[in-house]
Formats: sequence, structure tokens, C-alpha cells
Amino acid sequence: MLSPSASRLEALRTLLKHEGLDGLIVPHGDEFLGEYTPACAERLAWLTNFTGSAGLALVLADHAAVFSDGRYTTQLEQQVDQTCWACEHIYQNPPPAWLQAHTKTGARIGYDPRIMSQAELRPFQAAAQNYSLVPTPTNLIDHLWHDRPAFPAGPAVIHPLSYAGESAQSKRARLAHTLQHLGQNAAVLSDSASIAWLLNIRGSDIPCTPVVLAFALLHADATLDLFLHASKLPEPVRAWLGPDIRVHEPTQLERVLASLSGKTVGVDPATNAVWFAQTLSHHNATVQESPDPCLLPKALKNPTEQDGTRTAHLKDGVALCRFLHWLDTEGQGTTELKAAEKLESFRAEGAEYCGESFPAISGSGPNGAVIHYRVTPQTDRTLQQNEVYLIDSGGQYPQGTTDVTRTIWTGPDTPAPALKENFTRVLKGNLRLGRARFPKGTTGSALDSLARFDLWQAGLDYDHGTGHGVGSFLSVHEGPARISKIPNAIALDTGMILSNEPGYYQPGAYGIRLETLVLVQPLPATEGTRPSYQFETLTLAPFDRRLIDAKSLGTEDTSILDAYHARVLHLIGPHLPPTAKKWLETTCAPLKSA
Repeated sequence: MLSPSASRLEALRTLLKHEGLDGLIVPHGDEFLGEYTPACAERLAWLTNFTGSAGLALVLADHAAVFSDGRYTTQLEQQVDQTCWACEHIYQNPPPAWLQAHTKTGARIGYDPRIMSQAELRPFQAAAQNYSLVPTPTNLIDHLWHDRPAFPAGPAVIHPLSYAGESAQSKRARLAHTLQHLGQNAAVLSDSASIAWLLNIRGSDIPCTPVVLAFALLHADATLDLFLHASKLPEPVRAWLGPDIRVHEPTQLERVLASLSGKTVGVDPATNAVWFAQTLSHHNATVQESPDPCLLPKALKNPTEQDGTRTAHLKDGVALCRFLHWLDTEGQGTTELKAAEKLESFRAEGAEYCGESFPAISGSGPNGAVIHYRVTPQTDRTLQQNEVYLIDSGGQYPQGTTDVTRTIWTGPDTPAPALKENFTRVLKGNLRLGRARFPKGTTGSALDSLARFDLWQAGLDYDHGTGHGVGSFLSVHEGPARISKIPNAIALDTGMILSNEPGYYQPGAYGIRLETLVLVQPLPATEGTRPSYQFETLTLAPFDRRLIDAKSLGTEDTSILDAYHARVLHLIGPHLPPTAKKWLETTCAPLKSA
């Protein structure tokens, strides 16, 4: 009997043959190209059973493969039926090269232009020698997915100025000036986080990210066309948007694009589906490739947003410290699922908590070595004594978004020296990056090696970036800046929030990741020096001293760690129950280096 994945693959191959196609590209993503998608857009998961947030499948008559990156290597192998799907590393064996190697001359490969960006499509176009790419008029997966969920119906809500810090009218005016400078009459916006930021609205259309799914056209006169169902705009929100926002049903999108004939329109090749450029060109508009004009302004948090994220991290730190105390004193014998649920319950007790910023990664022992492990009832594991437990989680608050990882020793015995050494190397990387000072114009890729240095000295490394941007009550993963080996042209600047999360993973044994969020701040000006920046650490939660090799940590890092722990105790302690506060006092006591 065929597995569900094999049956669906067989049905898709039959449909491809009927459509005169030799293959199909199936990306992870929807029309809005976000990292997280509503249930109705989880086409890759429906077809392959792979649920990671980054991936792509290629289907041919005789071959099929699912691709993802190093964060999901183990998860991919666990979830995919390897009797019919090959599991491939998206960088080590790029999909366009795989497709070229497995197609015959003249092959016609279909793709849905509504759910692939130009940036995603270009490598396939460049590699195409045996095959040609054919846009499909509809999504072929949708023809087969008969119980596909409905599109989200949640309403848009107002994000008030007390949290946003700048009016939507002011933001639109700033961005309109940018369009004028670029010679653009309008710009296409598909990123729902950009639209939410620009219009000071939020929603509940996708898990963990408070946005309403919509498209928009921003014009150089600062007006805007917004495309979403009218039922998703309650009257107070419609009034909040104001008269310069024209609201259309999504079915009117092509009609409004056609009205831009003869105009110059900015289209971000990375954040907009290629359908937009194709449609605009068809209607004789000039397409100018340029970044989403919201991306950089959104990343540069204003003073209100900066104050807000400090408030959010204080709230989150209280919940996390209560959880760590519970885990240390009452959590013996709990499971990964129950631990994640307990942390969620502590967060939910706090004021204004709006839900997780991503599904918690709750991994004990060998499960912690799966970088983006997602615990399920089938994989749920009881936490054992004397092993490592990794909890990576975050919360959404109107004031900001959090993301924090701590690695815990379950005791009661002393951890093995090799484990403590590896943990300490990861900790030193976190502290080294966190205290970095760097001149204006520095990119995150220039700082990445600071976090990896002590691991590299032992021949160790980790297969993920060191830091991603974080939104303000928006996406927990936000561009355009990052801290990574991969080169990035965007310089770090005042107001950017990024993660600082080095790690080490020993497959089949344990995972270590230590993540704090940091806020880029200017250094005080000194005569004769270049303008420079430093990081303000936002996260407030102790590191597990049982896993630290004090001698290896050294005097300087010990001093930095002690100062951080003193700050955590000062800010979090007053908000904890007496027993939890006493536990935090012990946990945050100065570390005695050997």
C-alpha cells in the first residue's frame, strides 16, 4: 500500500502528463512569499510531508526530490518518504543543477508564477539547457488537494501610535519620497509585514506573526491601493486607514495593475511573486527592480519601538525565569511537549501576551541536535536526568517580539568535561559578539566569525546563521540585515534588532544554542574617531552555570557574564514569586573562575 505522500506524488504525475508537462517546481510559500504560511498554502507539506519553513520539491516522471538547508537536514530525513523522494541539501546540491542533471532535452517544467519570486526563478532560468520553464495558469497542487483549508478570515486590527511611534501618513510620505527619487510611479508590496508596518495595522492570518494577508500598491503621491476582502476591514480600521487608502477586492488586482500602463513600477524580485512583473510587462508598464521600500525603514526601530521591545523583553524574561525555576525544581519527568506548554502558560499569565512568535523548539537529548526540531506527539520525549535540554521560544507582545534560546542541564550529576567545554565555547561566542564595537558601515557578515571563533579553534562549527533581524510585533525573522557567513550588503544601523545565537550540535547526543536579542545602538562620539556602534542586549534570562567551564571561560568573559546576570537579577527579580526569586539569586550569583 502506498504512503499518502507516494499516492499524492503519483496523482501529481498523472496530472502533469495530462497538462503536457514533464515536471513541476513546488516551493514552500504562498502568494505573499512569507516564511510562515496559512494552512491553505502548505502545499509542500501536503505533497511531501515535510513541514519545515524553508524548502522546495522537484517532481519529474521518474525522479522526485525535496530540498532544504542545514537547519532541517534531520527533520527532512525523518518526515519524507524516502522510497519515493530523495532528500537533498539545497546548497550542496542546488535544485537548478539537480533539475538540469535529471531532465531530458526538451522537457517542459511547470511552475506557479504566483508563488515564486523572480529571485527564486532566476537560477532555474540560468541553469536551463535541457528544459524550458512553463508558467501554469493555476496551481496544480490545488487541483488535487480536495480538503484544502479556507483562506484566513480574521480581521485587521489597529496598531496604535503608542506602540508604532510614527503615523502611517508620515511613513507613506517618507516612502513616497523614496519612490520619487527612484523615478517610480508606484511600488508593489506583497510582504504582509511591510504592509502591516506601513499602515499601522496587525492581524491574525498566519500562525505566530500578527499580520493580515494583503497586497498593496504604494504610489509616489503617498496614496495606496490595498487589496484584501472588505470583510476583513471593520469600520474602525477602515476609518484608521484614512481617505488616501483605496480598498479593493483581491480579484481586482490585475485590473489595477493594468491601469499602470506606461508607468514605472518598482518590484522587489525577492519579496514579490514573478507574476507581478509578468503582468505589469504584459500591460506595458516599465518594471524597475528595487528592494521593497519598507524593508530598511521597518528594520530601523524608532525610539518608541525601542522602548517597547525593552518592555516586551522584561515581560518575557519574567515568564522565562519562572519556567526555568519550575524546570529546575518541579520539572523532573516532564516531556518536551509539556515543557513547551508550561512555558507558554507562564507567558500567557502575563499582561498583553499575544501568543508565540514561532512554534517552540523543545528538544531533549538527541532531539536537541535537530536544529529546528518540532516536537509532536509522535516524537515527544521524556526529559531524562543528566542530559541536555534545549528550549528555543519567543512571544508576541504589542510592544515587541521576542526570541530566546537557553540550553539546560537536567542534573543531578556534573556534566562531562567535553560537554562543558563545548557549551563554554558557544557561550564565549555569544559574549564575544554581544560586546562587539564596530564602525559605521559594518555588515553582519563581517561580525559573524566573532561568534564562531572559539568553536573554530576546536574544529567545530554550526550550520546556520548567527543572527537574523527581528520585527516590532511582527515577524520573528526580519530582513534586510543579518549576521551570517553569507555576504550581506546591508550595514548594521541604529535601531536594528538582531539575534545573537551561536550553537553546536552533536547528532544523536545533544544540541547547544544560546540566543539573546540585541539592539544596535550608537557609541558616544569621541573626537577623532569614526562613528561606531555597539549592541544593547535585550534578552533577560540566565545561562546555566552548571554547563560552564569557569577556567575556560576566563577572567574577561566571566566579568561580562557576571555583569549580565546581575542585570537580569536586578530587573527580573522584583517580579518573581519569593521561591523563584531565591532561585534566581543563586543562579545569577557571580561565577568564580578558576
